[in-house]
Amino acid sequence: MEVTTAWYLVLGGILFAIGTFGLLVRRNPLVMFMCIELMLNAVNLTFVAFGRDLGDIGGQTAVFFVLVVAATEVVIGLAIVVAVMRHRPDATADDIAALKG
Repeated sequence: MEVTTAWYLVLGGILFAIGTFGLLVRRNPLVMFMCIELMLNAVNLTFVAFGRDLGDIGGQTAVFFVLVVAATEVVIGLAIVVAVMRHRPDATADDIAALKG
């Protein structure tokens, strides 16, 4: 049995659905960041699958840029979350929303 592009797309869809469900259900900011990362990796998987199917390197190029954006998002977001969690260990996403000003 050969693994086709459809298998990768189904796997990407399942991973994206798990990430979306986790983002909507969980209130812990660290878990929410992990769910966002899971969603971004699901999109990366679909980019690579389509790039492989079309024989184009554009999918891998898009993945590179998505990974750069995800890394910067994690560095900045994680610094904010860790700073808040040091002062209030039981902080939720609602508490972090109060930082808007």
